[in-house]
Amino acid sequence: MKEFAELNFDKEVSYTKTHEWAKKTGNIVRIGVDDYAQSALGDIVYVELPSVGGAVNAGAAFGSLESTKAVSDLNSPVSGVVVKVNDALSDNPELINSSPYGDGWIIDVEVKGDSDFDALLKSDAYAEYVKTLEPIEAN
Repeated sequence: MKEFAELNFDKEVSYTKTHEWAKKTGNIVRIGVDDYAQSALGDIVYVELPSVGGAVNAGAAFGSLESTKAVSDLNSPVSGVVVKVNDALSDNPELINSSPYGDGWIIDVEVKGDSDFDALLKSDAYAEYVKTLEPIEAN
């Protein structure tokens, strides 16, 4: 697990308290797992992705990550319809570790409004939240 000072909190994205990030462009929200979560989970070895065309609901699981330490749900920051999945993760799940805000993105969701997105934490607020947490440990 990285030390707090080593974590990257991308200022271009918003965050959930369950450690997903979201970046909105028009009516499409790209979703991934943040640097804190990927660091705490360790090496990601498998990603369960949803189907394109499937609905996701804010706060609900849409897939999972399997790491060398644990299996963790992926929770959607927004409600909408999955319009794209990162197929590269099927063969290279470790992209989440090496580039959580870049090549390690997970899904794109088409949304119908801004209310879910507007409720997310901005980078500074999320960083303050992470400071209050105990390190994530696998059972």
